[in-house]
Amino acid sequence: MIVSSEGNITNLIDKEVQGQQAGTDLTVRKVEAFSKAGRVDFDNSNREIAAGDEITAGKLEGGRAYRITYNEKISVPVDAVGLVFPRSSLMRNGCHLVTAVWDPGYEGRGQGLLQVLNPHGVVLEENARVGQIIFIRLEEKVEKGYDGNYQGENL
Repeated sequence: MIVSSEGNITNLIDKEVQGQQAGTDLTVRKVEAFSKAGRVDFDNSNREIAAGDEITAGKLEGGRAYRITYNEKISVPVDAVGLVFPRSSLMRNGCHLVTAVWDPGYEGRGQGLLQVLNPHGVVLEENARVGQIIFIRLEEKVEKGYDGNYQGENL
């Protein structure tokens, strides 16, 4: 069952525009071009998040990936998960938005990976709507909500 976004998302640019039938549109606050390699391991003891340099909104080069930070502050209900899907206009312009599962109890201003597959690039304007988040209720309650390294990120 899809759970209402009401009360779970703040800092919307325009609630009327961003509110959709099944979810809420997410907009771009910051775009970063990767500037260093990262590291992923099994237990996060050697994990390093790749550094990025902030770039202004505008034309993004084709064939590159960018880290984006959303404007909206998300609070995933402890009895649900959040899933983000790319908006169709993003895909129709040759781009893809890669995201992960947003765990029950996560709170923060999340990030996504914007892949610009169009060889001619794309113009990404300030506060562009790029994704849509939905919350899906879990069949079983979790013992404890998310308390990982990303809790409260980008606030």
